[in-house]
Amino acid sequence: MSAPLYNRDILALAVATADFPLRPEAPRRASQRAPLCGSRILLDLDTEADGRVRGVGLHVEACALGQASAALLARHAPGRSRDEIRAARDAIAGWFAGEGDAPDWPGFDLLAPAQAYPARHGAILLPFDAAIAAFGEGAAD
Repeated sequence: MSAPLYNRDILALAVATADFPLRPEAPRRASQRAPLCGSRILLDLDTEADGRVRGVGLHVEACALGQASAALLARHAPGRSRDEIRAARDAIAGWFAGEGDAPDWPGFDLLAPAQAYPARHGAILLPFDAAIAAFGEGAAD
């Protein structure tokens, strides 16, 4: 029997986005929308001099899965580089496409039930796409 798509852990992560308010002082900002589901995110990215993430601010209008993904990104992005975030995004997309193992991103195992729901994939990838865009790169296709 597979795990339910929406469970207590997902819902707890979804409300955790409130722990990461927008950072108007952050030098990097991106706004992204997932075309299939209409989810939206505004993401502020504060970086160190070497380009590594110092902190993330969020405003998320998405399903609980998209919100949970945003919280996981915000919790675990500090200290990571653009390339590390892009690699995580690519691993998530590959995993959704059945082309690899679950991504090596802390807590992402909680989103495993969503693999069987392609309509939710865009919302889950959205925070990673926004972070990549905030670095000044277009999101992956």
